Amino acid sequence: MRKLIFLWIALITVSLQAFADEKVSFTASAPDAVAVGDQFRLSYTVTTQKVRDFRAPSIKGFDVLMGPSRSQQSSMQIINGVSTSTSSITFTYILMATAEGSFTIPGATITADGNQMVSNSVHVKVLPADQAAAAASSGGSNSSGQQSNTSRASSGTSISNQDLFITATASKTNVYEQEAFLLTYKIYTLVDLQRFDNVKLPDFKGFHSQEVELPNDRRWSLEHYKGRNYQTTVYRQFVLFPQQSGNLTIEPARFDASVAKATQVSDPFEAFFNGGSNYIEVKKILTTPKLTIDVKSLPDGKPADFSGGVGEFSISSSINSTNVKTNDAVTIKLVISGTGNLKLIGDPEVKFPDDFEMYDPKVDNKFRLTNAGLSGSKVIEYLAIPRNAGTFKIPAVKFSYFDIKSRSYKTLTTEEYELHVEKGEGNAAQTIANFTNKEDLRILNEDIRFIKQNDVTLSQKGAFFFDSMVYWLLYLVPGIAFIIFFIIYRKQIAANANVARMRTKKANKVAVKRMKLAGKLLSENKKDIFYDEVLKALWGYISDKLNIPVSRLSKDNIEEELRKYGVEDALIKEFLAALNDCEFARFAPGDDNQAMDKVYSASLAVISKMENSIKH
Repeated sequence: MRKLIFLWIALITVSLQAFADEKVSFTASAPDAVAVGDQFRLSYTVTTQKVRDFRAPSIKGFDVLMGPSRSQQSSMQIINGVSTSTSSITFTYILMATAEGSFTIPGATITADGNQMVSNSVHVKVLPADQAAAAASSGGSNSSGQQSNTSRASSGTSISNQDLFITATASKTNVYEQEAFLLTYKIYTLVDLQRFDNVKLPDFKGFHSQEVELPNDRRWSLEHYKGRNYQTTVYRQFVLFPQQSGNLTIEPARFDASVAKATQVSDPFEAFFNGGSNYIEVKKILTTPKLTIDVKSLPDGKPADFSGGVGEFSISSSINSTNVKTNDAVTIKLVISGTGNLKLIGDPEVKFPDDFEMYDPKVDNKFRLTNAGLSGSKVIEYLAIPRNAGTFKIPAVKFSYFDIKSRSYKTLTTEEYELHVEKGEGNAAQTIANFTNKEDLRILNEDIRFIKQNDVTLSQKGAFFFDSMVYWLLYLVPGIAFIIFFIIYRKQIAANANVARMRTKKANKVAVKRMKLAGKLLSENKKDIFYDEVLKALWGYISDKLNIPVSRLSKDNIEEELRKYGVEDALIKEFLAALNDCEFARFAPGDDNQAMDKVYSASLAVISKMENSIKH
């Protein structure tokens, strides 16, 4: 019997495992960019261990230094009684770039689980050799026999303008009024950039600006710039629409950068335990150059119905019905689509007949921000109520704009509508209410009230309920209500005080619990979740300790709030530095483990100091 039960469990486990296993995949991976002389890994990974006949493609443009080396991994876990397993085999090559250019490495082939599979191809851009590295290689020897072509920062504790800088570039410097262009702030670094403590961007005077939303997981890539190979990433992007003609200036932006720089240690014991070096924090102020944008006025000859559109657009129209009755709602919908300054375009005019009662149009914007401006559509609904029967014409709508490609004005025309209105008793009140959401709408057929025919009772002027029961109740009821409200209010204040006192007492306990979880994530090298948990611990501690909701806390007001509780300025700066380090470290290049260790230690220390410093 036991054997049968064991066999049954084994069969269930195997079936669940087979069900949970994902489809076999075969993928190739390599860096997007390398420099001439750099070595890098080319890996092919298949998600099964039942493989044979692996065949690599012809690798042109690179020297194969080693490979293929084979490694395999497997794991199994049971969650809620469901068994899942993963297994993979990876074939790895060590390649060296020998010539600059863009190269494509074709996919490899393999037979996995009895099926022949082809991996994806990879594209690698090979940058020129770094000039500084080349000079160092020619000027001295390397004990390992090789010299890397990646850039190195200048030695010492100072940071040169070539080690770290930010560029501000405009996609266009000669534009028309309202013509969109992209402004990009990009970081170039050879050092271990930790954070920006203070960022001051220009106010973009003379422009309408909209910031481009960048992904949270900012990616760093290698780029050759002015003879050197830098780690680069886009910091901020804005789409700008010039609002006036002339030479408009974009003022410099300022960044206060903090950099971790390695210095040699003279103490042999300290050098032994710190790998021969020690990291110090170096400050550097970065500024971008001033940009001048030449903005030309729109040419003469603007059409009479020009509403300020600049870009590339199209227009369409539709009507809910051409056969209606009096007092029925007539809706005409215009859709302006394209790319440009959609948000700044005026609404075209729909000319309804004089016998129609018209209402303000309803506008629905469906935009997305692109490098060329706003892209999408602007939907405008016009509503009118016919009051008389007959046949009416609603003329075509004209929409004029300045076309960027042809550098000329274009006029688009919608179709004309012929409306047949019959006598009816329709009531458009509900349609109008849904359309405008106004409380003061007037419906013509409700303006004239019928004469009331019932008996009317008149009372003498001045004969009121003075000294009556109702009269005195009007005085007594508010007084009693006030007393009851005051009692409830006092009780609520006391209850809130107790809740606040409990939150304050448990603040440190909750923060320690969150930091323990962060420590576990640190050991598992779960970078993004680790930083999120540390930020929750820091912000949550201050929120509980000061009894202020997190939504009302910011870096701008937290300094003032902490001073109210007797926290010294040095400790406040230390707390803000911990926040900044945590926010920036997740995106900074360099050693992830080292950065996570630093953030974890600093956060624990500052919470402990706060606990002893905040006075209630």
